This record gives sequence, structure tokens and C-alpha cells, in this order.
Amino acid sequence: MLHLSLAPLLVLVLGVSLGAAFPHDTLGKGCRLSQYQSIAPEQRHAVDRMRQEFVTTHKCNTKLFHRRWNAVNLPVSDRVLLVAAELNLTTAMLGLPAAPAFAELCREPLHFFRSAREAVQGCVSVDPSHQPSGRLRHWLHKLQNAMREESTECLRATTILHVLQVLDNLRCAALQDKC
Repeated sequence: MLHLSLAPLLVLVLGVSLGAAFPHDTLGKGCRLSQYQSIAPEQRHAVDRMRQEFVTTHKCNTKLFHRRWNAVNLPVSDRVLLVAAELNLTTAMLGLPAAPAFAELCREPLHFFRSAREAVQGCVSVDPSHQPSGRLRHWLHKLQNAMREESTECLRATTILHVLQVLDNLRCAALQDKC
């Protein structure tokens, strides 16, 4: 079971599951995601190198990132909420204590993901009239259950192994209708 203080992630998951989001397919005025429309090759390489160097013997049954849909299949507003939840989880998992060599590999990607998380949070506002799609609601519920039922090691392994998917979803959210 996850014993970390992931209050911001839980608030996001619970808020979205109750219908809080932002206007249909427009992003708020404070939303500045254009810098993520194209992820720099050096940044992608640093993230991929971290992922490749990650070693785990922990076997997980969670299929949190195994979805039958992609971010492109979601409305723009849902893409941003998906990425916000993924970034909260990713930064929490990369911020966990690690062996010195791996911690050094995580340093640059963690900084990047924290910056992206802050930018995405500026895009999330509250509009109770908007209901996230069934796909997103189902995935957020799955995330909530995984956080309650899975071990920290399992969540960390799953997140790191699928970190390139988080990058792709961030890019898709930044591209909005062009994704």
C-alpha cells in the first residue's frame, strides 16, 4: 500500500472524479504548455536513459499505463487532466530515495517533470459543468485504486517503465487540437 504523502494527486483524482475540470475543449488563460509541443531530444534522451537504467526485481500486477486508448482519443480538456495526474504520480515516484547513481540519473528528468507539472497545474481550473469522459474517469478511478492497493515499489516501477508515455501525453496535451 502506498504510504507516501501524495495529497495533491489524490485531490486531483478525487476532484476530477467528482466532475471538476475546465471548459470543454479550451485551456485556461493561465495555461502555458506551448514549450512542451516539442520535447528537446536531450531531455527525451535523459528520460530514456533513466528508464533503461532502472532495475527492479519487483513484479507488479498493476496495468496502470496499459490502456486501450491514447491521449489523442480524449478531448483536449481531458488530456490536460490525464497529464496532470500522470505528472503528479511521476514526480512523486522519481522523488523517492534511490541509490546514488540512479538518483543522479533521475535528477534532470525529475526537474523537467516538476516544471511540466507546474505548467500543467496552471491549465487546470474548476468548472463543475464539465464531466470528464468515461475513459478518463475510469482511468482516474484505476489510479486511485492502485495508489491504495499497490506497494510504493510497484507504483515506482510501473511509472518509470512507462515514463516515455507520460512524455508523449504531455506533448499531446500541449499540441491541443493538433495532436
